[in-house]
Amino acid sequence: MKNKILYLFIFFSSITFAQESISDLLKKYNDNGVPYISVEELAMPKNQAIIFDTREPKEYQVSHLKDAICVGYDNFDIASVEKLHLNKDEKIVVYCSLGIRSETIGKKLKKEGYTNVYNLYGGIFEWKNKNFCVIDSEEKETNKVHTFNKAWSKWLVKGEKIYEAENKK
Repeated sequence: MKNKILYLFIFFSSITFAQESISDLLKKYNDNGVPYISVEELAMPKNQAIIFDTREPKEYQVSHLKDAICVGYDNFDIASVEKLHLNKDEKIVVYCSLGIRSETIGKKLKKEGYTNVYNLYGGIFEWKNKNFCVIDSEEKETNKVHTFNKAWSKWLVKGEKIYEAENKK
């Protein structure tokens, strides 16, 4: 009887884990300190925004959103943003793989007085999953997306998953 209960517990636990959504993941790691913008809203032609890619340069080189500026995460420096001489009320959208690292960078921007900062809901993964275009370091459309690591790659359901080991030269 104990074995049956254990198997049932494992079975239902695995179903619960498998059903975790991006929404659940973001609620787990983020506190909504930066409001979200949907990929559909960002993709609208009339939506003018400065786009910051908050992933590492090696991830950005594989693919990124068109016109995105790589500001990084590990070595993010607000001075690099200030060199752009942006109006602090200009709309800025930050993104990363899923929207976790980008919230951290978005909070730093807000702390420095940038007032119109949004976090791309689901990041580049959600962008690609919704069939929007990503481009590579040569500004050509690509199907590849750097997935940060194998564990996070489960959230990318469309596109070619690129892992760290495959990206080393």
